[in-house]
Amino acid sequence: MRLPAAVFAVALLIASATSVLAQSGEQKQETKPQGAADAAKDEKKKADEFAEAARVLTSSAGHPECVWLGRRVVNLLWRDDLDTAFRHLDLYDRFGCPGGHIQTAFRCVVRLGNIDPKAPDSLNARVHGCWINPAGQQATAPASVASPPQATGSSAPQPGGNPQ
Repeated sequence: MRLPAAVFAVALLIASATSVLAQSGEQKQETKPQGAADAAKDEKKKADEFAEAARVLTSSAGHPECVWLGRRVVNLLWRDDLDTAFRHLDLYDRFGCPGGHIQTAFRCVVRLGNIDPKAPDSLNARVHGCWINPAGQQATAPASVASPPQATGSSAPQPGGNPQ
């Protein structure tokens, strides 16, 4: 009596596990084409960014390996992941990339102020903009990045300044 009940219970478990696995496999197949399109779009964007860096930067900072590692170092420095940043910096130096470009790009990122944590690509966009043009001003910051208010030309006195 116990043996048939045990066999029936095991068969039921196997059948339910098989149907669950089949359902999850169908969901993965449905989302795969969208993921492939997103991946292709990301690859195109990365290739465009590397091509832009090679066109704009005349030094070795425009080489793809320097762009990839350098932007990664600046990003990690901003996020206070110093251990990982220093490991990447060792690779950056090993490839013969200019160390001064890291410094000026990071200075640019810091100088432009806080980054909106709700916009996940804002840090990457700012790092890329500062990598391409480290001496750039507010024009390199994407629109989603919080920036300090600009003077509107009003005659109201500014804090800490002399009235005009």
